[in-house]
This record gives sequence, C-alpha cells and structure tokens, in this order.
Amino acid sequence: MLQDVTVVTEPLVELYKDLHAHPELSFAEHRTAGIVAERLRAVGLDVIEGIGRTGVAGVLRNGEGPTVLLRADMDALPVLEDTGLDYASTARGTDPEGNDVPVMHACGHDVHVVSLLGATQLLAQHAADWSGTLVVVFQPAEELGGGAQAMVDDGLYERVPRPDVVLGQHVAPAPAGLVGAHPGAAFAGADAFQVRLFGRGGHGSRPETTVDPVVMAASTVMRLQTVVSREVAGSDTAVVTVGQLQAGTKSNIIPDEAVLGLSIRSASVPVRTRVIEAVHRIIRAEAQASGAEREPEITAAESFPVLVNDPDATSRVVGAFQAAFGDGRVIAPGAVTGSEDVSILSTAAGVPLVYWLLGGADPEQFAAAASRGTTLSDIPSNHSPHFAPVIRPTLDTGVAALAVAALEWFGPEGFTPERSRTDTADTAGSNG
Repeated sequence: MLQDVTVVTEPLVELYKDLHAHPELSFAEHRTAGIVAERLRAVGLDVIEGIGRTGVAGVLRNGEGPTVLLRADMDALPVLEDTGLDYASTARGTDPEGNDVPVMHACGHDVHVVSLLGATQLLAQHAADWSGTLVVVFQPAEELGGGAQAMVDDGLYERVPRPDVVLGQHVAPAPAGLVGAHPGAAFAGADAFQVRLFGRGGHGSRPETTVDPVVMAASTVMRLQTVVSREVAGSDTAVVTVGQLQAGTKSNIIPDEAVLGLSIRSASVPVRTRVIEAVHRIIRAEAQASGAEREPEITAAESFPVLVNDPDATSRVVGAFQAAFGDGRVIAPGAVTGSEDVSILSTAAGVPLVYWLLGGADPEQFAAAASRGTTLSDIPSNHSPHFAPVIRPTLDTGVAALAVAALEWFGPEGFTPERSRTDTADTAGSNG
C-alpha cells in the first residue's frame, strides 16, 4: 500500500497550495469543509457535515474489525503571512471580537487536512488489504480550544461509530520526513485569560491626578515573569506569556484602563492550579499597589486539557513507524509546551489517544542551522508569519504516517513492513 503514497500525494500538492492561499479562521472554515466533504465522497465515504458548526466526518465501513478515528484540524490564525511564497495567503477575516484581521495557516493545519485526505484515499483504494471501520474527523476551531468539544457536544459519537482509538499528528519545525511520539503527558494544558486593569485617566502632563493603568500594566507584566522562575519547581513545566497589551489612544493622554491577554501552559493539575493562583494574586496586588480604585477583571477564555498519549498505544504506533520508515526517521520528541484539544475526542469516547509530531522543515536548512546552533532563530516555528513547511516530503510522510498508524489497528491483513516499506524521505524538500 505505502508504495502508492507518492502517487496519491502528487496531485494533492495543488490542493495544499490552494488551502494555504485560502485560510479560514476558527468556526469559519466553510470553504475548507466543503472541499473536504466533496473529496471524501469522491473516494466512497459516508459524509456528515456541519458537526460542531463547521466540522466534517467521514465513515468507511469495511467489514469486521476495530474502528479507528483519524483526526485533522482545519482552522487558521490571525497572522499576516510573510513567507514570500507564490501561494502565500493574502486573506482577511473577522475575529471573534469583530476585528478585521489577516489570516494565515501559520500552524500547519493545511498540512493536516491534506495529509488526512491523502491517507483516506490511500486506505479506501486499498480496502482489500484491511478490515474494520475508518472514521475521519476534520475538526474546526482547534486554535480556540473549542472545536473538539463543539463536535462532541453536537453528537459526534451519535453520528459516527464510537472508535477504539483516536490517532492524529501535528506538523512541527523538525526536519521533514521525521515522525515521533511521546508517551504520557505529551502536550501541555493551556489556559488563556483577558485582564482589564482599571485606572483613572487624565492629562499626560499631570500624572499626579491619575491612576496610570499603563504603568500598572507594565509592572504586572514584569512581575508575572517571576511566576515560573520563582514559584514553579525546576523539575516541573510551566509557561506564562503576556501576548497582548493594549492601552491608550494618544501619547499625552493617560487612559482609564489597560487590557492584557495571558496564556498559561502547564503539564499537571497541581502546577496549573499553583500558576493560575499566582497570576491572579499578582494582578490584584499590582492593581492595589498602584492605587487602583477598582478591582481588575480577570476573564477566562479558551482552555485546553493536558494531552496524554496512552503509553501502550503509543508504543504500538512508534513500533509501526520504525518498521515502516526505519529507526533513523523516528525521533523521541519529548513533551512539548504547545497545546491541543484532540484529547477531548478520545476522552469523550473513553479510548486511547496517540498524537505524534510530523517534521515540516527543510532538512538541509535545518541541518545547516543546527550546525551553527541557530535553529531557534533560523527555523520558523508554528504561529510565526514565516512558518512554511516544505511540501515534499512533509505531505508524503504525513499521508504515510496516518495510514501506517491506522493499519497497525486494523490488523495483520493491513500493515506488513516487508512489502510496505516507504522511502518518502528521499523526495527532495520543496515548497513547490
């Protein structure tokens, strides 16, 4: 089966470029969902649209056997693309607050969609080689942390067969052609908060008549940097990031309020609780220290649970990857501080999850940067306006990895390393 990966992937290159050039924000993935549904029907799947607003699911019943769910997310980010690609996005959209924003596939969800479409086509074309039920889920709004839950709440598992395992992947700034999964807590939990700090505005020439929320905000931002360094053990994992600071309209006007946007990452419930409590305490204390006459408002936004890969299931998938790709292409990525909501799909079904990383960086550029010790600065990461996975062999490996993982569950009739060995990493790195 895997000998046909490049045959399946070749015509998908243009689709990838099209999706990259036409990204859509969370819960607005109407065009993408329509393309997905059309292509799933074309290869023989029963298709359900509009699950959780814009989600799509497809089902291929192929005899007796386990039910395997493969998942991809579809949404893009409010980022202005700066890759210089001839298929770069110039799209714009409306964010949840009603703002007009640029839109880019800065997290590689276009890779995820196309890889899953390719794997679905491959499995459908080789249905004689396996037995069971394939469920594919194309999920909206992963970036908001609400898409998986929206699909579950909208009756996903009343509309498709309940799976025996949930499988998926995320493209990352590792060399294209590599895959790797971490057992146990693999992706951090995430909590986002919006904070409104209230001061008392006035003229910039008379700060003594005001309570300056800009200074209050600046002090808060700096003090928050001590949470991880002074309140979290070195053996634990946590990140506190202030990604937004908005205040004022003019240089000589002290405003009435300032707004902060916070992101907190943690890998365990005790650390999460400790960090959130510390963040709340510092915000309130800095407001009091500034003489604020009104308590800050701290509003919870999106929240992602810790993603926990089932150890036994992960061992099975990693073993299948090693057999299919060779040990040199299977890495041990360790736990990452990024977050994902795919575990909601496995938790809701009460089944194991295996979620792995898929390399997307140009191997030669990555090797050169590694030799200089500059991978952090020279290899764009997810959410960067410069993030641009190489199309080949990223898509080839993405298609193959999903198929290999699925076949590991579908049984001995499916994946046979000796006749299915793939060398897609030999495909030259290219953005098209």
